Amino acid sequence: MTKKYLKFAAVAGVLLISLSAFSGPRNKYFDILKNLEIFSNLYKEINTYYVDDVDPGQLMRTGIDAMMESLDPFTNYISESQIEGYRYMTEGKYNGIGAISEQMGKYVTIVELYEDQAADKAGLKPGDKIIAVDGKDAVDKSPEAVNNILRGFPGTEVELTIRRPGREGDFNVTLQRSEVQVPNVPYSGMVSEDIGYVALTTFTREAGKNVGDAVRALKEENPELKGVIFDLRGNGGGLLTEAVNVSNVFIPRGEVVVTTKGKVKEWDRSFSTTGTPVDTEIPLVVLINDRSASASEIVSGVMQDYDRGVLIGQRSYGKGLVQNTRDIGYNSKLKLTTAKYYIPSGRCIQSVEYEDGEPVDIPDDQRTPFKTRNGRTVLDGGGVKPDLTIKKFTDAGIVKSLIDQHLIFDFVTAHVQGIDSIGAVEEYRFEDFDAFVAFLDAQAFDYDSESEKLLKELKETAEEEGYEIDERIAALEAEIDASKQNALQQNRDIITDLIEKEVASRFHYQRGKIKMGLRNDKEIKDAIELLGDSARYQELLSAQ
Repeated sequence: MTKKYLKFAAVAGVLLISLSAFSGPRNKYFDILKNLEIFSNLYKEINTYYVDDVDPGQLMRTGIDAMMESLDPFTNYISESQIEGYRYMTEGKYNGIGAISEQMGKYVTIVELYEDQAADKAGLKPGDKIIAVDGKDAVDKSPEAVNNILRGFPGTEVELTIRRPGREGDFNVTLQRSEVQVPNVPYSGMVSEDIGYVALTTFTREAGKNVGDAVRALKEENPELKGVIFDLRGNGGGLLTEAVNVSNVFIPRGEVVVTTKGKVKEWDRSFSTTGTPVDTEIPLVVLINDRSASASEIVSGVMQDYDRGVLIGQRSYGKGLVQNTRDIGYNSKLKLTTAKYYIPSGRCIQSVEYEDGEPVDIPDDQRTPFKTRNGRTVLDGGGVKPDLTIKKFTDAGIVKSLIDQHLIFDFVTAHVQGIDSIGAVEEYRFEDFDAFVAFLDAQAFDYDSESEKLLKELKETAEEEGYEIDERIAALEAEIDASKQNALQQNRDIITDLIEKEVASRFHYQRGKIKMGLRNDKEIKDAIELLGDSARYQELLSAQ
């Protein structure tokens, strides 16, 4: 214990020396020194005298996590066991088995496979539940805990015990870990006779090069190309340098993309394009939604500020913060916010308030106006607002419930059992909606609509205040129940689209899912229509 305490004190001393390099009030550093000493003494006393045995590492992690939670959601401690996840976010590759998993009930469940990676080659399937890893129970474990074991040195083996829906008995699979490389441009192609499409899912290394290559290929293969749809929906960001490189595909050399400003003025920087663009003239539509964040917001905001393209979709997430990583020993890192970024109009898109780690919506009248190059008004704070806002197609209450309860996923898992192929993505149609309804009945599916939630609150409040409105509430409940019975049929097209995309992903991986989604995507259809109407396109980019 004494050695650990001395080592901790030594690290604290190094931290204090580093902090003293920055100018500031002397009493601030006295406070830091005092509180570090208190913390280290407290840590030592608990480890030495607490009635029960404690794990020193876990105790420290609890304290670190609590400290991080008091800051913004993007300042995080990255332990040695989490380094592979960090590597994926920055490089687009990691050492592991090549599968995405989620918590479903008690089980970490495989939801997606990367083609030709270890999990895929071993015959694992979406829907497979991980029961044990190397003989150690994985039930009721978090995906993070399981993934920490699955990720490891290339060439090493890991044994999984799998429970597969539709198959009797658990079985073991031995996989060899390898370096998994995830493409950041999983699909590009034509979505109409003269409109091209490029999807970018993450800003990992070479994102700019890959987007540029995709646009270049579209132009070379389609001489009559009249426009490009650039899809950033669900793209959570990545490397700042790649945001500059991606922007450079569509804007000239020498244009400012983003400026960072923080506490340490010497670290403030301005990033401009340095390469030759692929095309600065072709009409461009950028698709964004509420999960487009960080680098996605830089690129979409830059296209808007320079009036280079029209934005369609929903307001973006609102992450205008810059993170840098600092090595803090023992192969662990601190990812901390060091600055905010500002796009060419001068605005910062950072949401100023969070609730449960999610940005709180900021009304337009509380956001500061700025001007684009053409003189259009744009607003800061709370993300990038599209030029054309379209309601998110999965916003319907029943659709959200089906997704949240994994019922579409579970249905497809059962539906594809015994099917070896669906043929070409373009030709597949799901036409047995009654089977899906029967599946939901068997699962006793129910959901609370927003009206139902409000009615329950009204009922509770009325009872507390002594109002007798039971009969009227019962009548409203009956109306809501009748409406809920029709909700499935009212959202049939949306649900069918989600089922078709999930089926496509089982046989054609991420590329197939994207390709399938293009067929019924309202935002794609609106983008194609806009790119075919040059007068309206130019009007949207002109000052009002």
